[in-house]
Amino acid sequence: MEKYITVDGKKLRMVANARVPRIYRNLFNSDLILDMQKLTEGYKAGAQGETLPIEVLTIFENVAWVFLKEGGEEVGNNPDEWLETIEGMFSIYEVLPQIIQLWKLNNKTTSNPPRKNKSNNQRT
Repeated sequence: MEKYITVDGKKLRMVANARVPRIYRNLFNSDLILDMQKLTEGYKAGAQGETLPIEVLTIFENVAWVFLKEGGEEVGNNPDEWLETIEGMFSIYEVLPQIIQLWKLNNKTTSNPPRKNKSNNQRT
């Protein structure tokens, strides 16, 4: 799945695919699925006026960087190098919902589990 975001006036391509959790785990020694849960919870708390914990901000920066790198963007060798290239400030509250949406779309399943045939379970 892909999504375009705008940061610092630049349109950037983010990609979430089956490879992203492995890349994330290898680079940050952390589980992307668990971190995305923390990120989603942090976003909800922030939307209610709470301050985002540093851990959530770090997860945001790491996830955004991996998604952008997988999208083929020039983001340097780590999140710090990417953040150094941004001249101004950008709102985490504009980008974060898009990251969460991209992640959800990537994880959405289109197949249905097989149904049990009731006639096989009944005796005649």
